[in-house]
Amino acid sequence: MKVTNIMITGTGSYVPKQVVTNQDFAQNKFFDKEGQAFEATHEEIANKFTAITGIVERRYVAEDLVASDIGAIASRLAIEDAGIDPESIDQVICAHNFGDVKINTIQTDVLPSLASRVKHALGIKSPSCVAYDVLFGCPGWVQGIIQATAFIRAGMAKRCLVVATETLSRVVDKHDRDAMIFADGAGACIVEAVEGDEVEGIIGMEAGTWTETEANYLFMGKGNTEDADPRVRYIKMHGRKIYEFALTKVPQAMKSCLDKAGVDIHDVKKILIHQANEKMDHEIIRRLFRLYKEREIPEGIMPMSIHKLGNSSVATVPTLLDQIRRGTSEEHHEINKGDMIVLASVGAGMNVNAIAYRY
Repeated sequence: MKVTNIMITGTGSYVPKQVVTNQDFAQNKFFDKEGQAFEATHEEIANKFTAITGIVERRYVAEDLVASDIGAIASRLAIEDAGIDPESIDQVICAHNFGDVKINTIQTDVLPSLASRVKHALGIKSPSCVAYDVLFGCPGWVQGIIQATAFIRAGMAKRCLVVATETLSRVVDKHDRDAMIFADGAGACIVEAVEGDEVEGIIGMEAGTWTETEANYLFMGKGNTEDADPRVRYIKMHGRKIYEFALTKVPQAMKSCLDKAGVDIHDVKKILIHQANEKMDHEIIRRLFRLYKEREIPEGIMPMSIHKLGNSSVATVPTLLDQIRRGTSEEHHEINKGDMIVLASVGAGMNVNAIAYRY
């Protein structure tokens, strides 16, 4: 008996060409939130930063590109990979946080929506292809897949393009050490209903939003220097609070997702988690296994891209998935037919989500 599965049938990504190393930040004078300059040397700051985050370098887009441009590039690759006609796409769902931000500006441009811009760039003519944006912090792409799945299951769509794109280099305060975390990039995938002989694809989902005390862990604030223009806002975060939040909520969300899917932790081959902080991600995985009373973590279960690509927000998970599928990931991971994988993310909101996927 045939079953209808919801599957990712194609992926694409765009990794910007410009490489920015930690040493490149040596020209920036860093200040704390009170406007006081740090006494530590840049070398000391960079070494501590790398030890915690794992980031050695990141990528920035060229000056003539904006988020919707690179989102369209990733989308074309996903469409090509899936081997589909763009006119057969029922929805374009675009996850981002800051819209199109042109070089040397700090103004967000989301009129029209980035999804509409991507659809236009792809040349999709059908008005039945509905385009809209998702603002869900770093978990936006995973949430876009959850939304696509819901629409497909409801019979309102058969095939969706889920795009994630961000140019965080345009919204960082160059005098804030946290600027070293953020990067640019885009990823995309085709999600569609596929008839099959066995259950595969998306088999479990979980999501949640915490706003009681957590809503402003990530926010837009003024620059760190005393003379910073208070009218100009940059991405800011309470790093310690985010770290503590993630260590509790993300493992719980992944376990809930796997439990709903009826999947044992020992069957999970890969966990593709938002690339925000290497130390944090390793601890999240350790705590996930501890929820199952397991102390041994399988080697290679968590692929990483943060060392070379930094934190590109919504784009980290889809870029990592695409690189693994294409055999271009830094650590040369593989996902094989039948493998159980988990996609998970955490970010502004505060939002957390997870998907259990049988490849």
